[in-house]
Amino acid sequence: MNFPKIILASKSPRRQELLRQMDVDFEIVLKEVDESYPESLTPEEVAVYIAEKKAKAYDGSLEGDEAVLTADTIVTIDGLILGKPVDEADAVRMLKLLSGRVHRVVTGVCILYKQEYNLFHDASQVFFRKLTDAEIAGYVAKYQPYDKAGAYGIQEWVGITAIQRIEGSYTNVVGLPTEKVYQQLLRLSAL
Repeated sequence: MNFPKIILASKSPRRQELLRQMDVDFEIVLKEVDESYPESLTPEEVAVYIAEKKAKAYDGSLEGDEAVLTADTIVTIDGLILGKPVDEADAVRMLKLLSGRVHRVVTGVCILYKQEYNLFHDASQVFFRKLTDAEIAGYVAKYQPYDKAGAYGIQEWVGITAIQRIEGSYTNVVGLPTEKVYQQLLRLSAL
């Protein structure tokens, strides 16, 4: 495909691998961005807001046919937004909250191309079986999921042993809704 030159603004190895699996060439360029958001936003609005905020850090620095791709994934349950845990206790708290319940994973995406912010999101329902305290403690100790929203990675032990089913996109839960990203890149390449 003749996509714009993609700059991936993410250090997530999962997002990088998904783009590689899509046969999308990209370069990684990172910038520090404050990920705070207004408390009045819905989970979908939060994910898109942060993705757009990340993209704004690149506004004015893109050249020619370059596009920057940013994303933000959150986990939401009971009206709460679970971002990345700050420490072991926070990770354990999040996993106990998710244990035996259904939650939503929302990924907001922004593709900044030719001064246009192309914003969209995807949401998936994830059904967890009940986890024991020992399973939660063992997972957190071994996998240290401090870089993952909701304190778990679907491609790790919890995802393989505790997720009963998903309604929606698997890759969205990984951290990038690839089908929607691909369709957006196709649209942009036609511009």
